[in-house]
Amino acid sequence: MLAVIVISIVLLVLAVLLLGVRVFFVKNGKFPNIHIGASQAMKERGIACATTQDREMQKNEKRLNSSDIVKDIIENN
Repeated sequence: MLAVIVISIVLLVLAVLLLGVRVFFVKNGKFPNIHIGASQAMKERGIACATTQDREMQKNEKRLNSSDIVKDIIENN
């Protein structure tokens, strides 16, 4: 039973080290950016993630103020 636990811990540590080789052993190393928006091929096709597309759409929408709504109601009556 103890042997299985030790082997599991060793395999887990080995897996973490192998996954983080670039982070642990390269100066200023970091995980690669796999975000859709960071891909050059996706940028060329005009494809972005849903969050980015939503943010861009909200920037383009005209914001309504309560004074504009009241003014519009008064003008249409």
